[in-house]
Amino acid sequence: MGMEIAGRSHTGAVRERNQDVVAWEVRDDGGAGLLLVADGMGGYQGGEIASRMAADAVLEALVPRLSGVQTPTPALSVEESLMAAFALANERIQERRATDARLDKMGTTLVVAWLDGDQAHIAHVGDSRCYLIRAGKAHCLTRDDTVVQNMLDDGSITEADAANVPFRNVLTRAVGAMEALEVSYQCQPLQPGDRLLLCSDGLTNAVAQSDWEGVLTAEDSNESAVEVMIETALDNLASDNVSVVLLTLN
Repeated sequence: MGMEIAGRSHTGAVRERNQDVVAWEVRDDGGAGLLLVADGMGGYQGGEIASRMAADAVLEALVPRLSGVQTPTPALSVEESLMAAFALANERIQERRATDARLDKMGTTLVVAWLDGDQAHIAHVGDSRCYLIRAGKAHCLTRDDTVVQNMLDDGSITEADAANVPFRNVLTRAVGAMEALEVSYQCQPLQPGDRLLLCSDGLTNAVAQSDWEGVLTAEDSNESAVEVMIETALDNLASDNVSVVLLTLN
């Protein structure tokens, strides 16, 4: 199966700096690909630094395997390789935090999708999300690592309450913010025509799912769909950076 990928990151309608990073790589034969979104936090320039460091660490760790240039010895599974990449990102951000008191609160969300043939291996920390879009309907494959999600899960609040919780964006896990990082992982079988959408919460907080699902259906290319989703978020006065990476399996 071939892959069509497009992505973009925008500062949003309110923020002065963009602390999000998007990146992707596709193997030369089109049979494997790597996508990621990172959404930094931490004031000063901390968020920008953390998200870029995380993206760079993942690409450094995984692109050689993606391209076939480097085969780990002993051979690691895709899951093990993803866990190692997240651990590297976590270690590097923590080391950088220790060098500058202004960076002592920095960290980042990170969602990575590794596609190999008809399998998507998805790892994430934080509240940047990965969706599977099949037959025009989006299914969220990740669970937000947030206080609000914990409250939803234990029944303390309802979905209707969530938008009004003042600390709804407080993360319970972030790359670089904890020594022992817990990473969520799953493997999702794919079919021709399936799409994967990776995004920061700047999209999901500004544009209703039904609206961006409609954009995916209406637009005739990934590039135009990404542009329209981001423009819709800006029209809705997105209060955070907005980042989207969209892949279609042909």
